[in-house]
Amino acid sequence: MESQKTRRLVAKARAARRKACAPYSKFRVGAALLTVGGKVYRGCNIENASYGLTVCAERVAFFNAISAGERRFVAIAIVSDAAATPCGACRQVMAEFAPSLKILVTDTKRHGPVKTFLLDELLPNRFSL
Repeated sequence: MESQKTRRLVAKARAARRKACAPYSKFRVGAALLTVGGKVYRGCNIENASYGLTVCAERVAFFNAISAGERRFVAIAIVSDAAATPCGACRQVMAEFAPSLKILVTDTKRHGPVKTFLLDELLPNRFSL
């Protein structure tokens, strides 16, 4: 059973997804990042014709939060058509700023429950200094 807090965070990720700029892949993603203090920062993927310059929703959410001075994070909800987990670059950013982050993943149709991962599951033996 999903908690009310989880449902609210997923709803904010769904809303962020609507702002995605994905004219090339048509694969729109939204993310909502929850801080220790209870604030939520949203992000959506933003594509570029030079595809390497594309930025994922998860990193946009993190960068929005970090640029606002946040440094402590509890969970991130991610919504896409395929319930995709974060890419390697996003996982590494998460590891840098939130090594014990809870990651909630779901699809746009909600065919299944929200999948929950810990960052350690998705990025074992991560790079660190």
